[in-house]
Amino acid sequence: MTGDSEDSPMTDRPQAQPTTLADTDMHRITRFDFAPGAETGWHVHGFDYVIVALSECRMTLEMPDGTVSEVALPAGRTYHRPAGVEHNVINGGTAPMAFVELEFKHGLDRAALDAG
Repeated sequence: MTGDSEDSPMTDRPQAQPTTLADTDMHRITRFDFAPGAETGWHVHGFDYVIVALSECRMTLEMPDGTVSEVALPAGRTYHRPAGVEHNVINGGTAPMAFVELEFKHGLDRAALDAG
């Protein structure tokens, strides 16, 4: 996850807590811990990425066009997105949630991921 969006609206929500686990020339791995209601803040992904849910994740995704999506991932499930995604991720559940984000600095073979 890279940089805040320039038009980031301020909120009163608590912030998710990122912990960098690794950062090499090939990838960056970050753990995100969210209290209920916590958010990442608006950001644009500079790289293709995969998240792995460490706990049940009930995410509310705010998008720049004003749409809001609810995504539920059980622990151990993954999803991937391309570079350029802009959003604010909020813990929409009542329990803490955590995931690990793997960013691929030289791209990701999304077709292989979709097939597997």
